[in-house]
Amino acid sequence: MNTAELLVQCLENEGVQYVFGLPGEENLHVLEALKHSSIQFITTRHEQGAAFMADVYGRLTGKAGVCLSTLGPGATNLMTGVADANLDGAPLVAITGQVGTDRMHIESHQYLDLVAMFAPVTKWNKQIVRPSITPELVRKAFKRAQSEKPGAVHIDLPENIAAMPAEGYPLRKDNIEKTFASFASIRAAGAAISQAVNPIILVGNGAIRDQASDAVTQFASQMNIPVVNTFMGKGVIPYTHSLALWSVGLQQRDFITCGFDSTDLVIAIGYDLIEFSPKKWNPDGRIPIIHVGATPAEIDSSYIPNVEVVGNISDSLFEILKFADREGKPNPHAISLRTNIRADYEEYANDDGFPIKPQKLIYDLRQVMGPEDIVISDVGAHKMWIARHYHCHSPNTCLISNGFAAMGIAIPGAVAAKLVHPNRKVIAATGDGGFMMNCQELETALRVGTPFVTLIFNDGGYGLVEWKQENYFGKGRSSFVHFGNPDFVKFAESMGLKGYRVESVTDFVPILKEALAQDVPAVIDCPVDYRENARFSRKAVELNCTV
Repeated sequence: MNTAELLVQCLENEGVQYVFGLPGEENLHVLEALKHSSIQFITTRHEQGAAFMADVYGRLTGKAGVCLSTLGPGATNLMTGVADANLDGAPLVAITGQVGTDRMHIESHQYLDLVAMFAPVTKWNKQIVRPSITPELVRKAFKRAQSEKPGAVHIDLPENIAAMPAEGYPLRKDNIEKTFASFASIRAAGAAISQAVNPIILVGNGAIRDQASDAVTQFASQMNIPVVNTFMGKGVIPYTHSLALWSVGLQQRDFITCGFDSTDLVIAIGYDLIEFSPKKWNPDGRIPIIHVGATPAEIDSSYIPNVEVVGNISDSLFEILKFADREGKPNPHAISLRTNIRADYEEYANDDGFPIKPQKLIYDLRQVMGPEDIVISDVGAHKMWIARHYHCHSPNTCLISNGFAAMGIAIPGAVAAKLVHPNRKVIAATGDGGFMMNCQELETALRVGTPFVTLIFNDGGYGLVEWKQENYFGKGRSSFVHFGNPDFVKFAESMGLKGYRVESVTDFVPILKEALAQDVPAVIDCPVDYRENARFSRKAVELNCTV
């Protein structure tokens, strides 16, 4: 047995199902070991796609997704997806090939110090310098990746070490026991909630990672406290719930801003500052905060909790209920907010404009997708509309890259989502800019049998950047954001996929249903009217929070 074979045995011991990556000279021994293992190696068309697949796999399962590259340019191509996983709290293990240790001291072909390079974008990373340390290093890598807050780790394997004889065996996985909050913090939280007149719950992705959806819903219902979710906290409470005030996180004022303006207590549950800066909703630090999470609060001048309840989130919420005493009548302002939010959402239900307004497109998408179906959003103007208008029944049914906000994640992410949930409908929602960044992975999707639909919000440019430029400099003052596109229908057909083009507002729903029924990946080219971006910005400035 050599080191590469021992490494793969350790991956099997960790329950790894898939390794996403590209072959190369310096990972030959790892690939040979994988060929004789129970693990399926999925050859991608670019290392960035491999890392995004591992990223989304980790976010959906809570188990570290694994990606593999060779050295040099292969490793640098991994970095965007690795950084995305690290900032978004998705467990990921990246493995890179490397030149032999006998060549590292000289100027060597394709050599980079990968341990130094990956240090800023990972929780932990090491090089295997002796065959005997492989089991300890792999076990530590997975433990660090999957421990709260999850993130990315990196293992670097020199080619001569990979080929060396190795002795050893995979280490037994230890059980990570739940931690429980202190009695004093629970009692203090209960007292603060009892005294609050108009509290609001802000829930983030940590509640999804801690599988606390039912507990949050029960807590909010029993206390009658309205709930706002971050982009990454969608579905923690069903959007149809009478206390759900939907998503917060836009960089502009919105209806939910009024909720924060009038609250006298924010109960932040599983909230990570990277999801939505507290300076946006608590700029002067005046709002009292209760932090409920698996880890202590991060330091921020606008986020200094009055009480920190640190431990298993579900247990913490159930215990707080024993000490919280409220009449259970939400402030009328919260009720009016939900009325206004829903009216704004439904305003576009029957809109017949073409190109299709993003609000209408997303409204119709929600009607077609089932409660457990999955949307993976790329980054761009469409992301802001999906964040605002695509609402979820369940956790992890709308995935948005928001900590790192990396363009190009949707298509490779959809491959991973379909592997994890083959019986669910999956949509990769992307702009035309994001589509062209990783559209090559549609060939991967076809080859590995993951039929999903890529929905292109087509505006012929980088719409989000144009939106920002016009907000800063004025209408018509955008620059360097427009480009040409290929014929997306012919592009899809040339790869053996199904291609569709939406040519009227009434086309979309029938086309979407047909595309979702295909047994191969499908691409829908849909012209979108992003004049709505400026209209929304004007409405945000004019928003009056007076009840």
